Amino acid sequence: MRRGSYRKSPARGTNDTMTRTSSEGKKLTATVLNIQRMSTEDGPGIRTTVFFKGCGLACAWCHNPESISGRPQVQWIENRCIGCATCVEACPEGALRLDGSGMTIDRDICTGCGICADVCPSTAMELLGKEWELEMLVREVEKDRAYFEQSGGGITASGGEPTVQAPFVSEFLRHCRERGLHTALDTCGYASRRSLEAVLPHADLVLFDLKIMDSEEHRRRTGALNERILENLLFVRDFKKGSGRPLSLWIRTPLIPGATATVENLTAIAGFIAENLAGSVERWELCSFNNLCRDKYRRLGMEWEFQDTPLLSRSSLDELVEAARKMLPDPSIAQWTGAPRVEKEAATVHTKGHLKLVKGCATC
Repeated sequence: MRRGSYRKSPARGTNDTMTRTSSEGKKLTATVLNIQRMSTEDGPGIRTTVFFKGCGLACAWCHNPESISGRPQVQWIENRCIGCATCVEACPEGALRLDGSGMTIDRDICTGCGICADVCPSTAMELLGKEWELEMLVREVEKDRAYFEQSGGGITASGGEPTVQAPFVSEFLRHCRERGLHTALDTCGYASRRSLEAVLPHADLVLFDLKIMDSEEHRRRTGALNERILENLLFVRDFKKGSGRPLSLWIRTPLIPGATATVENLTAIAGFIAENLAGSVERWELCSFNNLCRDKYRRLGMEWEFQDTPLLSRSSLDELVEAARKMLPDPSIAQWTGAPRVEKEAATVHTKGHLKLVKGCATC
């Protein structure tokens, strides 16, 4: 496993006062969706990933649909609800209705104030997105320092798209680096140049998504053309070359059946890497599709077109990776990650002391 770089933490008693205000004199705050500890999928080592709300894309397969909107949202978790209707009575907008069919949230009038979540005695109402001040967030993630130092891990700013909240994220990563923590920026690339210029100097690693090379298909699947994304990737490459310090660049491609997981798309991405990024990319992760986010869509009252899409098999993943590797100067940088669909021709089951073959069973 690749290890993150570490710098010596500031000595106790040194002048380490945080910048806590924006240019308007207000405290720097950000809307954070989640702080996920013990992550092993967002960079090297064990990491604490901070998911910031807001994204300029709306990918059809998004696994964090609650991160697309920059505003706080509420969701209802059915199996926690005790039917007391305390939330309905407390809602100042009258946006909630609870009946025999469940909870209805009128999202046209819900302001995401979170009062319903505050009064819910069973935590069935949950607020997605909370405001954090800079100093408090840095202190929160620094609690995990021991895990980072033992594993070569660190902090990852993810989302959503973290550069949507660039003023805060740049300061957050800066203070983390000053405390000796390895920092990573996980970006979809759909960002303003100014935002990237603010954040990149404080990142040790950039995880950059390349989803679809055909621009019109990219717009159909994500809501935006990909020209800005490709231009920003080349900007990251140039920044890396001219930064005068170590900066790692990993490309990540979600493997979505029927969308991105085609030989044509992956060979096109590989060709772009070979032509424009040779020697600049340390790793290309092809991230296997999973459907663990189905409940997220249901709780937000959203339809998901990949609801019943099966996972890719190991053989399919191997074939896609091999096709991509053929186009790369260094084939070793490409690898698939995640969990494949389990496929077994037969499995053995104990039946009254005897072994019985069950064709197609993959329970174990």
